[in-house]
Amino acid sequence: MTDGRGPSDEEWARFMEQAAAGDGNAPKEPSARARMVTERLRHQQDPPPGWRTGPTWQEREGRGRRKRRLKAVLAVVVIAGIALIAVRPELVIDRVTGKTQAREDAKNAGPPAPETARPTAPPPSADPDAPTLQEPFRGSPALQWADGAAGIELPAAEAVGGVSKEKIAEGLQNAKAFLVAANLDPAVLKGQRPEAALALLDPKDTDSAAHLEKSLAQPGKQQDPMNLFSRYNPAELKLVGEVVKVRGRMWVEPGKEAGQAQIRVDYSFVYPLAKAAQGADRVERTIVRREISFMVADPRKWQVTTGRLRLADYRVDLANSACEVYDGYMHPGFDADPVTGVTPSGTPEDPYDRSKSIEATSQDGCGTVSRS
Repeated sequence: MTDGRGPSDEEWARFMEQAAAGDGNAPKEPSARARMVTERLRHQQDPPPGWRTGPTWQEREGRGRRKRRLKAVLAVVVIAGIALIAVRPELVIDRVTGKTQAREDAKNAGPPAPETARPTAPPPSADPDAPTLQEPFRGSPALQWADGAAGIELPAAEAVGGVSKEKIAEGLQNAKAFLVAANLDPAVLKGQRPEAALALLDPKDTDSAAHLEKSLAQPGKQQDPMNLFSRYNPAELKLVGEVVKVRGRMWVEPGKEAGQAQIRVDYSFVYPLAKAAQGADRVERTIVRREISFMVADPRKWQVTTGRLRLADYRVDLANSACEVYDGYMHPGFDADPVTGVTPSGTPEDPYDRSKSIEATSQDGCGTVSRS
């Protein structure tokens, strides 16, 4: 044990002699002076209490560069996001309001069950969603409707009113062929003569044949070809895409006399249209609903042509087409169009509501629609 002052010169000399002589009593551990030196060296190497070591300067430089690169990338992403929102704010608004999810739900919804009887209510209403060139049926109940001729389904044929099952089956096929030729044929839609549809009508019904010929040659209020044929002027409009949505039903009833049957059809056709001008991107839909009665009869009892249809009665409802225009074409309204002609008025009607007959929903004058 030392008093802290260290060994004297005599003690140090004696220690050295013992060590040289190999005396077993010589100290085996460092001296206090050696320990003091070692302790000073250790304190110089170890950090003081509370000091936190950090990365080397190379590591600090590397981390700095990575942080600067990350900040630059984040800045580019933020700027791009702001620019996109400025150009298309609906991307954010639609997501916040839930319209994006509603739109996806509508796309993924399955088709409705076939219409075998008159519906009891109109299709459910939804938040309005504007159609586009890419999605012309967006925001419309017709989005889930069948495409074109697939929407015209035939009931099972049975003998009705003294007309055989075979004649009824033939009549049903002809009725569908007429609807397709008159409302879905691309050439007819562009205003060409509906030859295939006319060829299905009985030439012995001379009054109807003469009326239709006059309507096609000289369209007017009393003889408008739109009463039976869906058409637009290709110089003014174009069909958006290649699909026309269709929904409705067909059924058979006994005729007024024995040996007669009536094939009744009630179908709605939805046409997405845009201006024919280059670059036009606004889409409007015109909905055409048709109720037609075709008569089929036993040729042994009635003067009819086998394999042809007779027009017994027909009605049409044009939704979103100019009032008091009878030139044989559809004329949907576009926001940029000047307001001319008769101003629509009255209680708005839902053109997708098929729960009532055309006669029951018709109004005097020029009506309005609640949606298109």
